[in-house]
Amino acid sequence: MYKKILVAARGEIAIRIIRACRELDIKTVAVHSQADIDSLHVKLADEDVSIGPSSPGESYLNIPRIIAAAEITNADAIHPGYGFLSENSEFAEICISCGIAWIGPSPELMRKMGDKALARNLMKSAGLPVIPGSEGEVAGEEEALELCGEIGYPVMLKAVAGGGGRGIRIVRNAGQLVESFHTASTEAKNSFGHGGLYIEKYLDSPRHIEVQILGDGKGGVIHFGERECSIQRRHQKLLEESPSPGIDDKMRKDLLAYAVKGAEYIKYGSLGTVEFLIDSSLDIFFLEMNTRVQVEHPVTEMISSADLIMEQIRLAYTGELLLSQNEIVIRGWAIECRINAEDPKKNFIPVPGEITFFHPPGGPGVRIDSHIYSGCIVPPYYDSLLAKVIVWGSTRNAARKRMIGALDECIIEGVPTTTRFLKAILMNKDFIDGKFDTTFIDKIEIDYI
Repeated sequence: MYKKILVAARGEIAIRIIRACRELDIKTVAVHSQADIDSLHVKLADEDVSIGPSSPGESYLNIPRIIAAAEITNADAIHPGYGFLSENSEFAEICISCGIAWIGPSPELMRKMGDKALARNLMKSAGLPVIPGSEGEVAGEEEALELCGEIGYPVMLKAVAGGGGRGIRIVRNAGQLVESFHTASTEAKNSFGHGGLYIEKYLDSPRHIEVQILGDGKGGVIHFGERECSIQRRHQKLLEESPSPGIDDKMRKDLLAYAVKGAEYIKYGSLGTVEFLIDSSLDIFFLEMNTRVQVEHPVTEMISSADLIMEQIRLAYTGELLLSQNEIVIRGWAIECRINAEDPKKNFIPVPGEITFFHPPGGPGVRIDSHIYSGCIVPPYYDSLLAKVIVWGSTRNAARKRMIGALDECIIEGVPTTTRFLKAILMNKDFIDGKFDTTFIDKIEIDYI
């Protein structure tokens, strides 16, 4: 097994990786910016290395400094977590060329699935249903106008190298297209270093459901069930649950089979997620594949009793799946709420500051993944996520009630948070009845202030 892993991430996911390494008797190295010198992941790792100023470009996105940190600490592997360089194939290639193991899929697969248009065509070749759209990156506004006329409005402009809801625009008529194309391309360029866009037919009120898979890179793939991710705001997930309340057993069987089939076709190796949209006619469409651990992976861990990070590390070292599909038993229901440092009274603007008091929730079936503590500083340079509260219950309603209690117990003072907003969602009748889609937040009025 690896002797030492450098964690090229920050926040709660860095702590999650450190905990898995601890159970595997693997030493850890935390890298941090100047702003994160007192961050909890730095305190919990066996070693830490400062990699630069607060700006992500000078620290967490600075490949030479991260590689240097791995070399001076004699780390034999790097785990990228999520965000930052986690889906950067160049970073993976450099790690491997320097003799440092990469805990993730091959750089080639990362490139293929990171190109959303290419990934769509690969999954189409594998036999998965895809949303009508362009065959690849659109050359420019004129080609976009022509294609949109053929596909029919509304459409979505999406960044080829996209993720996290950035580089996306909904276009409902030809008059909106040119301006939307320019703004989406600019946002994609600023976010991902590449402004290329592709086009898909826009589904008005779909459900967003994803499947967690693990592949050995040789055609062997197992799944851990699906996650319901339709509760979103500005294309960012707020609350996830597993199983999905919006599909029946037949659809579930089809969805899981599609995910495994697609991953087998490309010989996917490592932890990954295959994402789908389900339209109002209950038709399933491949959306994209994420070649990293997801923020919402704990809901899958709660219902399957699997340690996904540990399995990812073991697979990277051995090259073998150490679990079989028969060993994965889905039991009960799990819900995750993402608590962000955002002000609901000011259109959810992120608010940095000092956490003056933090009391995490507890009790049976309650888990919290967080990097905050009383007295810590939430810097303005990174994602506003403070904590993920995850609960398990024997039924969906039991999990929902347990989550409401956990949110009531979760006390965070010093900065505004989305806790009350999340609780209001859980108490909404349509949510309780499972009658929602990705437009849920936009359509309802929630009293959360």
